[in-house]
Amino acid sequence: MQAKLQEQLSPADTEVILERLPERISALIARATEIEHPIEAVVEMAIASFLDTEALGFADCKPGRGQ
Repeated sequence: MQAKLQEQLSPADTEVILERLPERISALIARATEIEHPIEAVVEMAIASFLDTEALGFADCKPGRGQ
C-alpha cells in the first residue's frame, strides 16, 4: 500500500498530532485563535518553519535551506 502525499494537514491528522504533544503546546491553539487561522494551518506552519526558516507551509518547505 502506497501512502498518499498531501500538501496540507487534514483536521483529523492535526488532532492526532495535538493529542500526542505536551500540554504546553496549547500555545499553538491560542495562536490559531489569535490570528483566526485553522489549527491545522498553524501546526503545519510551525513544523515547516522548524524544518526551513523560510517556509510558510509544507508546499514550500525545503529542509536545510534556512539554516
